[in-house]
Amino acid sequence: MEFQDVVRRRKMVRSYATTPVDPAVVDLALRNAVRAPNAGFSQGWAFLVLDTPADVRRFWEATAEDVDEPDEWLRGMMRAPVVILPCSSKAAYLRRYAEADKGWTDEDEARWPKPFWDMDTAMASLLILQTATDHGLASCFIGVPPDREPAVRAAFGIPEDFDPVGVVTLGHHPEDPGDTGAAGSPSRRRRRPMAELVHGGHWGERWGHGSSPSA
Repeated sequence: MEFQDVVRRRKMVRSYATTPVDPAVVDLALRNAVRAPNAGFSQGWAFLVLDTPADVRRFWEATAEDVDEPDEWLRGMMRAPVVILPCSSKAAYLRRYAEADKGWTDEDEARWPKPFWDMDTAMASLLILQTATDHGLASCFIGVPPDREPAVRAAFGIPEDFDPVGVVTLGHHPEDPGDTGAAGSPSRRRRRPMAELVHGGHWGERWGHGSSPSA
């Protein structure tokens, strides 16, 4: 699939077939993920892969209200045969930038204008989503409810110095094309035009050099 096709076709899918996913595709998605940009080549990320029915169910039991009587959203999401938790390590970034080649003499978090550990892991997550699309798979990125994070940590032994930045679900599209699962926000909100989003030279000025042939 061409790159522009991957970008256009990638979307959040909330319902899946129960057909297993080829482990080779999951492996490729993770290999692509670790090619994402990361400050100082800190590589302060890790990925928890849940790809057995028992582990996937334990995840939903830890994060959802009622897995035995799920609503439309949960019913569709629970069918995904693979769940990946991308986790970031702030400590790894703070340690990396206190090394001699970076020049900082301490691990003061105040030096960081933004939490690059989370940002870099989010970019890695996008590469997982794009790899899924490139291989004809469905995927979605969601968050771990804050009040459920301790249960997730306990269930899967996530170390204290790693924090889940979200959850990626992977699977095949439903066999029934009408089974779209719970509707997402794009079904209710328009896509904002580029003229509202891109500025050139000054915030109040429009940027543009004509229409892109692939836009």
